[in-house]
Amino acid sequence: MTSRSNPQYTVPGITVQDAGTVIELLQQRLHALNDLHLTLKHVHWNVVGPHFIAVHEMLDPQVDRVRDMADDVAERVAALGGVAHGTPGALVKERSWEDYSVGRADAIAHLGALDVVYTGVIQALRAAIKTTGDIDPATEDLLIEQLRDLEQFQWFVRAHLETAGGSLATAGVATETEAAQKASVR
Repeated sequence: MTSRSNPQYTVPGITVQDAGTVIELLQQRLHALNDLHLTLKHVHWNVVGPHFIAVHEMLDPQVDRVRDMADDVAERVAALGGVAHGTPGALVKERSWEDYSVGRADAIAHLGALDVVYTGVIQALRAAIKTTGDIDPATEDLLIEQLRDLEQFQWFVRAHLETAGGSLATAGVATETEAAQKASVR
């Protein structure tokens, strides 16, 4: 059995070396998506307050779509000749971010923290799209489709954090905890 990223073969028109680059990039996307869907469920289970039902029900379709995204990424890794590492241990060992830091909290606090989470996922995805664009247009297309959905989900989150005047409660924050606190104050 093999667990390495560099494939022995790949799809026509892409070198094995370039496929290895794309597989490594997709592996990080897979970890990010698996982490995101678990984080969204965590929020779904731990959200409280007057906006509970709106947020609770908003998150399940996001969870479902993010899980589908992870499946698409893992299948692309396999198509390129790689091995998709989807175990919790691999995710924790290979990720470059910390666990979601907010427990049971008000809906607006969780949404503030999720805004920061989505920003990180989207920024990394945009970098991945830039890299894959020169190597593999099929992977680039897959990632662009996911970007559209993730940006829409962040818009749903931000709609709860935006004032009628257009300012965002989480503007300028760097951490989930800071975003949760700042969002809750409004």
